[in-house]
This record gives sequence, C-alpha cells and structure tokens, in this order.
Amino acid sequence: MAGTVYPVHSNQFKIGINGVESTSEQMVMPADLENFAPSVDGQTEEWFAMDAEGWAKNLVTGKKMSIDFKGKRSVGDPGNDYIAGLAMKMGKDVMTKFQWIMTSGARLEGLATINVTTPGGGDTTAADALEFTLTLYGKPTFTAA
Repeated sequence: MAGTVYPVHSNQFKIGINGVESTSEQMVMPADLENFAPSVDGQTEEWFAMDAEGWAKNLVTGKKMSIDFKGKRSVGDPGNDYIAGLAMKMGKDVMTKFQWIMTSGARLEGLATINVTTPGGGDTTAADALEFTLTLYGKPTFTAA
C-alpha cells in the first residue's frame, strides 16, 4: 500500500486557555470547529542577474503560517469560550500556545496570535458562528511522526 488517507477530523488542534503561560493541562481542543484552512505565505526575493541572461533568480527569504478556522460558538466549552473572549482584545492579550497534531502523528507547535473575525451571527435558524485566524508567532517547532 503506497499511502493512507485519513478524514480531516483526525487532525487535533490544541490552544492554551491561559495565554503564553498555559500549562499542558490548559491545552485544550476547542469544541465545535468545523473547518480549518492552513496557509503558508513565503516572502520571495527576486533578481535578474547578468549571468542568467535575463532570466530571474529567486530565493525564499521568509515564511508565515496561518490557519483559518470556522465553527460554532459553543458556550461553556473552555477552548471555545477562551477564543470568543479574545474578540475585543489586542497585542499580547491574544497570544497563546498552540499545537497541531496531524493525522500522520507529526506535531507543529509554538506561540500564536488569535484574531477573532466572526464572534457570532448567522441566519435566525442557524447555530451561532465562531470564526478566527490563528497566526504562528515566529518559527514553530515541527516534530515528524
């Protein structure tokens, strides 16, 4: 067998509910997340050297990773309540510890900032929404499976 496919819900995300001071016991999976979309944004420098006869050369000189999450507002869940409570905060008040345990068993962890983009809302017959962007702060630690 060449590979194994896993359902998306096999990914686990844990956030610290006490900011950067979160202990391992305070790392929780927020309830009712429905969708995540990771994005890696690379900073590329480009130049046209004479020895390349007019063709461009380039080098990736920086990276930024963020993950957009969509879910439901689950009042009473510690992770969901913590994230929703960040909606009107800024600066270091929206920074916390983060872990992504991938379906392969690999881990990505580090500090992150959380920007709540939708603290609620939707149609009158819908469940209340919670949407946010988590952006890694600096270089994360990656541990292979």
